[in-house]
Amino acid sequence: MATFTPLDDALYDYMVAHARQDDVLRRVHDEAQAMGDLAEMQVSPEQGALITLLCRLVGARDALELGTFTGYSAICAARGLAAGGRLIACELSEELAEIAARNFESAGVADRIEIRIGPAADTVSAIPEREAFDFAFIDADKQGYSTYYDLVVPRVRSGGLILIDNVFYGGRVVAGREQPDRMESIEAIRATNDRARDDDRVDVAMVAVADGLLLVRKR
Repeated sequence: MATFTPLDDALYDYMVAHARQDDVLRRVHDEAQAMGDLAEMQVSPEQGALITLLCRLVGARDALELGTFTGYSAICAARGLAAGGRLIACELSEELAEIAARNFESAGVADRIEIRIGPAADTVSAIPEREAFDFAFIDADKQGYSTYYDLVVPRVRSGGLILIDNVFYGGRVVAGREQPDRMESIEAIRATNDRARDDDRVDVAMVAVADGLLLVRKR
């Protein structure tokens, strides 16, 4: 037996069919898919299910998201929070933040999510540097990944979890799949992957979910 199973379309569809989605999440997903090139910013159904599960596993009450888009991942995180939990959702675009806010209302989680509009680095920098968060999801602009990592780690508690999306970047992190117009993003993701691997403050596992996820547990 091979050490890994490649995903063809049929196997991927089988996996997605086993990721729980209610009508609200399906609508949010479909809404994003109709947005053309922006659709690549949408997390996949299996990612959403994993986010909810991980939040519950770490008993998250206070969570942070960098890059909210139309709100799918934030809904999933908010649904995984313990009673009284809160999520700070960072989004650069006012237009996307408005769409996300409507989706939060539809999903019944608006009371658990605070949207902060502006550059994610500025938003996180303004949060006191103390171990306040149980869970963080990094999925904003890829050029900023190294900065986001350095800002987020000190603000997550011991035993807390950071989830970093797109660490495969469509396979471009592997030599030979580079594109000149994306080199800044490619190099930033490579640097973040290496930074986390070599960081003795954390435990790390990279998993082949969607476009690659890096799970970073603060020691």
